[in-house]
Amino acid sequence: MKKKLAIDAMGGDFAPQSVVEGCLLARAEFPDTEFILFGDEAKIRPLLSDETNITIVHTTEKIDSGEADPVKAIRRKKTASMVLAATAVKNGEADALVSAGNTGALLASGIFTVGRIKQVDRPGLMSTLPTLDGKGFDMLDLGANAENTAHHLHNYAILGSFYASNVRGVSSPRIGLLNNGSEASKGAPLQKEAYELLSADESLNFIGNVEARDLMSGVADVVVVDGFTGNAILKSIEGTASSLMKQLKSSITNGGILSKIGAVLMKKSLYSLKDALDYEKAGGAVLFGLKAPVIKSHGSSNADAIFATLKQTHKMLETDVVGKLVQHYQEDK
Repeated sequence: MKKKLAIDAMGGDFAPQSVVEGCLLARAEFPDTEFILFGDEAKIRPLLSDETNITIVHTTEKIDSGEADPVKAIRRKKTASMVLAATAVKNGEADALVSAGNTGALLASGIFTVGRIKQVDRPGLMSTLPTLDGKGFDMLDLGANAENTAHHLHNYAILGSFYASNVRGVSSPRIGLLNNGSEASKGAPLQKEAYELLSADESLNFIGNVEARDLMSGVADVVVVDGFTGNAILKSIEGTASSLMKQLKSSITNGGILSKIGAVLMKKSLYSLKDALDYEKAGGAVLFGLKAPVIKSHGSSNADAIFATLKQTHKMLETDVVGKLVQHYQEDK
């Protein structure tokens, strides 16, 4: 059965060009998939070599990246590309939603239009982040919620474990609780209560508390955290990786002839380092806990990053990770 992806073609800094080009890359790899592009037909069609497995749903309205109130925006702009794409998923006309547009609006569209799984109180925003060994780890919540309860963190452990197992193929994923120390007694009341819930759940491979300094060393396959802290950690990792690469480039450029010769000799290793720190290669951030996959690609995504997100979305549909999650909660009643 053909998979159908609803794509907000007007979301992102380089839309619709980067979105369309990413779709063309994905179309070449996934002939079993139909890409439904929601956006300005006059801007999208000239970018297509042909329209095999591509459908355009025309609209000139879009959600701007600088919307002051994303929830009001999706209610006011009922024909915006993102809103129409979310509605298509809700109505069963598409299997998943992908956008590089306004994060707040996408979260609102996912929760209010696509809808959450009944047993998941607070869907979490999850990304696969890089580790030095190249395996990566999943972390949530990364900012879908400013505040969380211990029950939410327990839910995130279940969600993350299902994703790591089904989509990334990790056997018995190690679940870590982000804390200010590895000892069981560490943390604020939220972390202490969450620790007890996670320890008591025998279905999870809970390894205890983990510290932020160890995340990129691959200390866990899934890391659960409250949304406020998770968002801060995510931006710290992104900023550190970006600054490190800029500093390295500057040192080589300004270091004289010996530095340049050294860079040539280490070219392969330097590219490996760059790839290891490139979080976009793993795809987008999943708003997990909804009735269908909703994935947020980075606002500055180029065609390759969009392709990575579409590949990730295809994998989620292929493994039916959302369906398995729904079944898990039904059996757990």
